[in-house]
Amino acid sequence: MRKRPKNSRQRATQTHGWGSKKKHRGAGNRGGRGNAGTGKRGDAKKPSFWNDKSYYKTKGFVSNRKPIRTINISDLKKFTETKIDLTKMGFNKLLGLGTPDRKYEILISDASQSAINKIQEAGGKVSGPVVESSNSETKEE
Repeated sequence: MRKRPKNSRQRATQTHGWGSKKKHRGAGNRGGRGNAGTGKRGDAKKPSFWNDKSYYKTKGFVSNRKPIRTINISDLKKFTETKIDLTKMGFNKLLGLGTPDRKYEILISDASQSAINKIQEAGGKVSGPVVESSNSETKEE
């Protein structure tokens, strides 16, 4: 025997199987859904979750982009050696502010074109994965 769907069997019943007429009206007798209805009232104690920022979502978005740690040529003066591996020190990019005072051999993943030019003019060398690919592109042109 085929059973009729529940929503068609509940037709003509006022409560649709929820007992009293008051029940299952939405979120009515609860004062809303979630944290609704916990707002400011006269002398009532303020809800404790207002102070807890992890309890509710804040507006905006969270960026997944990792920050780029940069270093300028002028900051290279603090190193005593001339052969420097900046990637091991946590730097991502070499920028061209300042003038090199020595012949530096620098290993870094990325560098600005002005920084590469200044180091090379001083007789030094900049190497790394992104730096070498950008040098080969400029040579082909």
